[in-house]
Amino acid sequence: MAILRSKEIAKMNENERKDKMQELKIELVKASIKNKATKSNPKEIKRTIARLMTFNTANKNKEKK
Repeated sequence: MAILRSKEIAKMNENERKDKMQELKIELVKASIKNKATKSNPKEIKRTIARLMTFNTANKNKEKK
C-alpha cells in the first residue's frame, strides 16, 4: 500500500477520497488483526485516513462560502 501525500489527495475528487478512505479503513482492520504479520503500518494508515478526512472537511467549508 502506498501512503498518499497531500498533493496526491488534493488531486482527487470527493468520491475518490471516500472510496480510498473505505479501502484504508478495511486495510487498517486487517492490519490490526494480523498485527505484525502485515507489511502495512497501522500508524501510517491512520494518518492517511486523517488527511483524507481533512481534505473532505476543507472542501465542504469552501462550498458553503
